[in-house]
Amino acid sequence: GRDRASEKQGKGEVQDPYGYALPGGGGSGTGHGGSAFEIAPYRDPDRSATIRCMANKPALSGALPVPFSEREFYLREFRGRTLAVALPAEERETLPRIRLVLDDLQEGGSRVLLLSPDAAGLEEHLAGRVISAEQPRLEGEVWRRLGEWPQLGIVLSSRDRFAAGCRELALRLGIFKLVWIDRRGGLRAATGNRHSFLHLAELHSLLEGEGVGLANTDRVELWGEVSAMLEAGLPAVNLCSAEGLAEELFTYAGSGTLFTRDRYMSVRRLGIDDFDAAHDLIHRGVEEGYLVERSGEEVDAILASGFGAFVEGRHLAGIGALLPGGEERSGEIACLYTLARFLGEGVGGSLVGC
Repeated sequence: GRDRASEKQGKGEVQDPYGYALPGGGGSGTGHGGSAFEIAPYRDPDRSATIRCMANKPALSGALPVPFSEREFYLREFRGRTLAVALPAEERETLPRIRLVLDDLQEGGSRVLLLSPDAAGLEEHLAGRVISAEQPRLEGEVWRRLGEWPQLGIVLSSRDRFAAGCRELALRLGIFKLVWIDRRGGLRAATGNRHSFLHLAELHSLLEGEGVGLANTDRVELWGEVSAMLEAGLPAVNLCSAEGLAEELFTYAGSGTLFTRDRYMSVRRLGIDDFDAAHDLIHRGVEEGYLVERSGEEVDAILASGFGAFVEGRHLAGIGALLPGGEERSGEIACLYTLARFLGEGVGGSLVGC
């Protein structure tokens, strides 16, 4: 992606890694009329970069000199960790479409295991960096291979037991996240609304009704496999399409469904390491018209006294603060804001109740 972006600079446009051409040259500069702009990837639902014009619309008071990037945030979260991407036999043709995302993970310092029953497809993509799940001393072999190159294909021989094989392998290797690729995307309710995330107890409730209330009743068996993965101890499973993989991994909104073993939202005081993400949420809320614009001093006060609702203990899903009022025994609940992905999930109530 970076090489293509460099080539486009001389032609007056920037190329997003996922194929979106943008006017201007380089990461920041001037466009028509001398308006300064900056590019923040993965901010839009279609995963194209966002150009934010700064000359005609002043930034929020106290804005950071460098915009918060969701993509960079998640890459930092994944750095030094190993995740697995499962490609069932029917998804073998999607491997080229996720290659850029895998390369992004690699460049960000993550290690990726590609699990598939299709040995030929893995060989075509990974050129010899493929082993069998039947490999003797598998754990040691995977560790050594990932030390040589951070992408490794693992062939699971049984197509009939592919999901079970992925579960056993992920638990055996201590993978923190398994991403399952399915062209139909995440789990949807019968109304068509996507379930952005579910914890195990909620998934059990849906399965007890044999999929009643779901749009994807034909995939009840797959939801059962996801349940078995979580019950066995896998912390998290993401399910999305190949086209939605970048959005699922690198944005708050996601594109599929995140399944977790435990109810994964917790509320705590904001710490200094949370301020970048919290400031970005305040900025979003102002831009969307949900929050009033505040001075730099007011933003500092909100950050200093604010609470955050965190997903999996790390990812900020919502914020709020209690500021003292002008009168005795009065106060203001300030900057109460929740990301759209978590609307209706009780994030705001948890923040107010803390």
